[in-house]
Amino acid sequence: MAKYHVELDAVLRALADPTRRTVVERLAKSPAVVSELAAPFSMALPSLMQHLRILEDAGVVTSEKNGRVRTVSLRPGALDVLHLWLGEQRTPAERQADRLGIHLTRTTAKET
Repeated sequence: MAKYHVELDAVLRALADPTRRTVVERLAKSPAVVSELAAPFSMALPSLMQHLRILEDAGVVTSEKNGRVRTVSLRPGALDVLHLWLGEQRTPAERQADRLGIHLTRTTAKET
């Protein structure tokens, strides 16, 4: 369970920055070269590379260098830990909503 939380913390830290979220949103469509990822941002290329390094260290993206061109891809299943954690947080609230729905249905049925 400790590894799960370490991985979750790394993903949440990586996605805390709007620039990195924008990069992940772009990579969800298809892999891209670094220069293409840099185009929408008004920052120096080394600054974008630092963002990519944070995403890669967190296991969210992978990169491959072919000659002078670096291609970045979203790692398959990279956000599964986030999805799992969110599901665990949502479950108690959903159970309470289900119980409330059952109660309201029973109350309404008794009144009619």
